[in-house]
Amino acid sequence: MPQHDHQHNQFALFRTRRFLPLFITQFFGAFNDNLFKQAMVVLLVFRGLTTAGMSTDTLVSAAAGIFILPFFLFSTISGQLAEKYDKAFLAQCVKVLEICIMAAAGYGFWQHNVPVLLGCLFMMGVHSTLFGPLKYSVLPQYLREHELMGGNGLIEGATFVAILLGQIAGATIVQHQPHGEQLIVWACVGVAIIGWIASRSMPPAPAPAPNLKISWNLPKETWRIIKHARGNKTVFNSLLGLSWFWFFGAVYLTYLLPLTAHVLGGNATVFTLLLTMFSVGIGLGSVLCERLSGHRVELGLVPFGSIGLSLFGVDLYFAVGHSPVSTYDLVSFIHEAKHWRVMADLLLLGVFGGFFTVPLYALIQTRSEKDFVSRAIAANNILNSLFMVVASVMSIVLLKAGLSIPGLLLTVALMNVLVALYIYSLIPEFLMRFLVWILTHLLYRVRSQGLQRIPDEGGCVLVCNHVSFMDAMILAGAVRRPVRFVMDHRIFKTPILKFIFKTAGAIPIAPAKEDPTMKTKAFDRVAEYLQQGEVVCIFPEGGITRNGEIQTFRPGIEEIIRRTPVPVIPLALQGLWGSFFSRKDGAAMMKMPRGIFSKIGFVVGEPVPPEAATRQRLEADVRALRGDWR
Repeated sequence: MPQHDHQHNQFALFRTRRFLPLFITQFFGAFNDNLFKQAMVVLLVFRGLTTAGMSTDTLVSAAAGIFILPFFLFSTISGQLAEKYDKAFLAQCVKVLEICIMAAAGYGFWQHNVPVLLGCLFMMGVHSTLFGPLKYSVLPQYLREHELMGGNGLIEGATFVAILLGQIAGATIVQHQPHGEQLIVWACVGVAIIGWIASRSMPPAPAPAPNLKISWNLPKETWRIIKHARGNKTVFNSLLGLSWFWFFGAVYLTYLLPLTAHVLGGNATVFTLLLTMFSVGIGLGSVLCERLSGHRVELGLVPFGSIGLSLFGVDLYFAVGHSPVSTYDLVSFIHEAKHWRVMADLLLLGVFGGFFTVPLYALIQTRSEKDFVSRAIAANNILNSLFMVVASVMSIVLLKAGLSIPGLLLTVALMNVLVALYIYSLIPEFLMRFLVWILTHLLYRVRSQGLQRIPDEGGCVLVCNHVSFMDAMILAGAVRRPVRFVMDHRIFKTPILKFIFKTAGAIPIAPAKEDPTMKTKAFDRVAEYLQQGEVVCIFPEGGITRNGEIQTFRPGIEEIIRRTPVPVIPLALQGLWGSFFSRKDGAAMMKMPRGIFSKIGFVVGEPVPPEAATRQRLEADVRALRGDWR
């Protein structure tokens, strides 16, 4: 039995074997990638190593491409392997490969052999390509649905922190005198061994498609996977949304160093500080997702994230200024108050980046077919790599054309607005969830009880007392599954709310004497939804209360259950009587609001079997659930 929502805490996952070994394995994998890569780049730059007539600068640029190349070449294979074989077994194989690569890299460091180091960098790209689809697609196998946002948040946040720590450690260890190059070898191999030991504790994660025939025709299979993903509009647009974030992030992370040095006048320690602000921001945003989403896959956070990315991206342009007065070290940089705004912008860019990406990963995991999740993540890795290459080419072209680095970052922040509008026009569900999330979180603090009584799948009817124009919004914000509301056609037509209700598949209804055709159509739609296993919610009083008391339930609920016998779940809203949207003291929305963050209650009762679901029984249940708190 899942825990009550208000008791569950994502950090409790660290006490479980189904999460902790995976978390440690992926954390040290991401750490090692960056430990090795950064140590190699520092060695190239400070030892002036060259090979095949290429300059150090060319080698450093090539290193980024060499690491990304395997994502293009082998993502389709890694996606198929993660469907065909047990993911825990695969993780152990990948970690053994990592130990071998790091042992070979040790030889490269010892001999200052650039071709060996570049070969190992390519192989670490292969290691990450193999592990990426596995780590995200195993989460739905290990975690319950209400844990997915928290689990994804911890994985995503920790990945960025691992990248940051790996880069700092790589640069620090390799420059240590006099034994830096020996120490980095021990560090890389040691970290790989820790990852392997952790992977051995991962519980079995059986193959979703054990009979899958692996296709080695990479271009054909890549196109087939992307075409399959395109068949599910929500999943494919989520993949595009994630790839856009990598485009956005690639530009910011690539040009953060030149921005620090040439625009802000900071040294290497200032760059590390600013990179830390961005990485910690993503970690913070990723972990906060679970708290803000109420343990559900909350699509409303995606537009919230994109608004923040643009807002703080634009503000960063105005915060950096354009001519460094002097060269700053860490202490003198922090000492100047004008730089606090730059640090805050980078931190908040990271936070809103976390809000943007975590729900998209959770959405791909929950909306893809069970035997396609790994390949959907593989398709995402291919698209991410492609978008990052395009970001790199676009940046070079714009800078060559005379755009400044702050101007480039501003351009990307403004492009983000257009991309967001495009995605939300394709999938109105994102925007609808955002409006629901903002309205319910801004106006109320909802204390919910018994949400676990609403089944995770299968058709059911929710019945609830009707106190205000916001009732449907509060229910939509609290219930984990999408809810189809049957509502008075006049409420359905409320400005702004109409877009939300229409996108959520609400069903307008009118009394028989007013519009018999609309009423018949409404009951037909309800039967359709229930047969498809959807959740339907009705307010059996037939209208919003005018005196705060629960009115007599009408017979419509009995007709619905007679046509489609499904369980009926009574709910009660508490504390909404007297709110701006209720009819206390006259018409709703015609009086002064009583303030934001009002405390309200939402109680879910025990399901009533269809044969016992009379309107009298359901009315008595709702009255008992509501109690005296109107």
